[in-house]
Amino acid sequence: MPDLLASLAAPVAERLVARGHTVAVAESSAGGLISAALLSIPGASAYFMGGGVIYTRAARRVLLGVPDEGVRGIRSSTEAYALLKARTVREKLGTTWGLAETGAAGPSGNRYGDPSGHACIAVAGPVERSRTVETGRTDREANMWAFTRAALELLEACLSEDAR
Repeated sequence: MPDLLASLAAPVAERLVARGHTVAVAESSAGGLISAALLSIPGASAYFMGGGVIYTRAARRVLLGVPDEGVRGIRSSTEAYALLKARTVREKLGTTWGLAETGAAGPSGNRYGDPSGHACIAVAGPVERSRTVETGRTDREANMWAFTRAALELLEACLSEDAR
């Protein structure tokens, strides 16, 4: 399994480097795996500008600089919240793309009523997209990997769409 991180991120890394684009990440339930995958590629400093695991309200307030008023009417673990995080991390780090994930890895659901295996992923940049992932599983680690894969696939799709 040592090549798993790199194999997930390689297509995205190639596209980012070829186009001279950069990315910043704000993840939650993936626990840093999205960033780790992007950083597993040699030369990642050409495209990865930074990111964080925005796991709590305090992290959102301090690391993203989004106060409680900035999320009024937006529930966590939704596509709207993921888009807010993607736009914010992109703006804060001045990147071409922002990539965000928010969800419930498991083994139980979150306090908002979402089941284990639920995540919302968003990309902000020249193309903006979001999607909801429902794995139906309670396996925390398997869900974290599924969220990571889905996030990188969504970013790759947006990169492809922008290239057309």
